[in-house]
Amino acid sequence: MRTRIRVILHSLLLLILVVQVSRPVCVDVPSETEAVVGNPMKLTCISCMKREEVSAETRVDWYYIPPDEGPIPIYLFDGHPRELEGPWRGRLVWNGSKDLQELSISILNVTMNDTGTYNCVVFRQFEFDSYSHSVTKTLVINLVVREEASDDTTALYSEIMMYVLLVFLTCWLLVEMVYCYRKISKSDEQAQDTATNYLAIPSENKGNLGVPVTE
Repeated sequence: MRTRIRVILHSLLLLILVVQVSRPVCVDVPSETEAVVGNPMKLTCISCMKREEVSAETRVDWYYIPPDEGPIPIYLFDGHPRELEGPWRGRLVWNGSKDLQELSISILNVTMNDTGTYNCVVFRQFEFDSYSHSVTKTLVINLVVREEASDDTTALYSEIMMYVLLVFLTCWLLVEMVYCYRKISKSDEQAQDTATNYLAIPSENKGNLGVPVTE
């Protein structure tokens, strides 16, 4: 019984430690590049920062680059999101995060004319104790608009593999739980048998236990 309580306490302490140590993690996720006419489309732009850099001043410029022409500014974030004049005005929505590590926008009611190249230009100004430092990052998204959604076999295979992995991990966890339970039960039975055998020894013989035999 004591062994079971000890295992439960250790598991609870480990769970508390994992919860305290875990922190949100920023991951650079590539943007989707295929959109369907009439549907919304999110242009993902992620620029991760280190923990000590979260207080940086951030400016984001979104551009559309038509074929054989220069970039056209379509969206600006400089302290607050703002749409710019152009054919996208009224169809762009800010999807950035509060810590400004995600700087994405969404296009509402996508049309065939939205096909093309989009640039997300992120400018950050860092202020440290003795100096300042600036960084510029450009993310390029080549968007293709289709009239109907195409079959994505890669996504289907990924979903199947995810379910297979989930089933495997679940089975492995069940096996480990059964193994640990049987091991704990066996340990308790051995401890109980030892205590029972000790109690079964007559009291006058208990004092002789552990006394070496001399010739």
